[in-house]
Amino acid sequence: MTEVEATADVFITAFRALPKTERDAVIVRIAQDKSLARDLLDLATIAQRRREPSRPFTQYLADRKKRAKRR
Repeated sequence: MTEVEATADVFITAFRALPKTERDAVIVRIAQDKSLARDLLDLATIAQRRREPSRPFTQYLADRKKRAKRR
């Protein structure tokens, strides 16, 4: 386990130990912080789409260039 993972485990353990009302208050604060909320949404999206097929970035750029020429 890396140091980052260990730190995350400490935080999540402490978070889970909080009463529900306090956990809710933490989540509300995160949601109200635009930067943290955006980061959380990005991480959730990555987790949901992790198993989707991918393609090389160069292929994406080539496809985008082809579509732009057709317009």
